[in-house]
Amino acid sequence: MSTSTTHGTPAVHGLDVSDKTQCAHWHSAKDIIAIKHKCCGMYYACISCHEAIAEHENQVWPKKEQETTKAVLCGNCRRELNITEYLRCDNICPNCKATFNPGCRNHYHLYFEA
Repeated sequence: MSTSTTHGTPAVHGLDVSDKTQCAHWHSAKDIIAIKHKCCGMYYACISCHEAIAEHENQVWPKKEQETTKAVLCGNCRRELNITEYLRCDNICPNCKATFNPGCRNHYHLYFEA
């Protein structure tokens, strides 16, 4: 297990986590987001890291909390995005313009209620 921290920003938990939030499971140049999990309020590099380390079941963020909850962290600039902002950003950080992995949308259901 490793934790990535940058001064003044949330810690990101996972396996072999880089400063840009990549992990042992997802580590391309575009795999640079971490997601705060509803169940524990902690950022993990990916769902597989959460499953490997956390000692509890994952919970998804309910739709009613998605506009107000900052739960996505850009690994490039470390800005926290609310869930709605992330889901609508077209895989580009609205702050630093870094590109996110578009394949992450295949896993949204593991984190966010549709």
